[in-house]
Amino acid sequence: MFEWSEEDLMVRDALRAFIDKEIRPHIDELETGQLPPYDITRKLLSTFGVDAMAKESLEKELEAEAAGEKPSGGGGAGMAGSMFMIVNIELAGVCLGLVGSMGVSMGLTASAIRGKGTLAQKKRWLPELVTMEKVGAWAITEPDSGSDALGGMKTTVRRDGDEYLLNGQKTFITNGPYADTIVVFAKLDDGSDTPMRDRKVLSFVLDKGMPGLTQGKAFKKMGMMSSPTGELFFDNVRLGRDRLLGETEDTGSDARGSEGAKSGFTAERIGIAALSMGIINECLRLSVDYAKNRKLWGQEIGRFQLIQLKLAEMEVARINVQNMLFSAIERAKVGKPLSLAEASAMKLYSSKAATDVAMEAVQLFGGNGYMAEYRVEQLARDAKSLMIYAGSNEIQVTHVAKGLLA
Repeated sequence: MFEWSEEDLMVRDALRAFIDKEIRPHIDELETGQLPPYDITRKLLSTFGVDAMAKESLEKELEAEAAGEKPSGGGGAGMAGSMFMIVNIELAGVCLGLVGSMGVSMGLTASAIRGKGTLAQKKRWLPELVTMEKVGAWAITEPDSGSDALGGMKTTVRRDGDEYLLNGQKTFITNGPYADTIVVFAKLDDGSDTPMRDRKVLSFVLDKGMPGLTQGKAFKKMGMMSSPTGELFFDNVRLGRDRLLGETEDTGSDARGSEGAKSGFTAERIGIAALSMGIINECLRLSVDYAKNRKLWGQEIGRFQLIQLKLAEMEVARINVQNMLFSAIERAKVGKPLSLAEASAMKLYSSKAATDVAMEAVQLFGGNGYMAEYRVEQLARDAKSLMIYAGSNEIQVTHVAKGLLA
């Protein structure tokens, strides 16, 4: 794959029309946190029929599983991948937080239940998640275990008869303040002498309003204000075995839950590259337009070589990140998905490229670039979050290196 298909471009153009009509007029409300992103997201899914398609696809998948059949992926995986990328790219350049919230709800949260849940659990929680009728959150990060998410985890569950009691705290949880359905990772406290780092990690599904569950208010952040981020507190939250994903403590060789987390991290990091692409595209569009229309010393600033250098380097970054995404789409299509190390490499490069491009866009705009009216300052703040989000770039370095040295 070296370019978007005609169908991809048709979807992109329709999506841009929706964004111009339904999202851009509300940017200030979204970016100050006054307007949660969920109603706009639902309207987006409804307008393009994504909610109906997701529901129909899930029904077929669950019917096949109930019949003991393996759901067919088919050749549409690549097309689904390209459409998914386009949605991420186009939304990220205008309202990064909106696509972040949608991705965690429909992506990470639903995928965790899809991957580890029983058929009954999938029927119970997935129908409303895949249509965004309910908002999902994926809770793994804690105050003292950001980059060391699994090893440093302190949130615990202990058995209490046939049930469990959950205690602890999670932070930086996307959709946390508003989530209806929450997948929570916790260490099993079985009373043994096993060091905390080495204890088994289990995952549970919680619902809003459960006794002992407190969802904190949204944080004020540097960027991505349109994506509500907050804390979760667990005080003896009573959980039945029906809320334990897979309904078994037997995690096989994956006692710490690292494989399930890694699959989530891999998808998330590929997604970061698509978000980076959206920011690069929008910065380049705005910068080219500004270079053509802004005049100094009697001529357009686009005639100056230093401005041309900035634009050229933005274009190089755009081409590189786009080619990475095309490769990921093609590999998914032929059943050879990226490894965690490869996805980490994509995230490392693309997020830095987006941040560099956005900061250069601010510089190109000069004093205007520092003003909110021109939007490049928002893109710069949003881009920086991508170097921290989904694992800091320093952690990506270790994953890339481990992949090389393995």
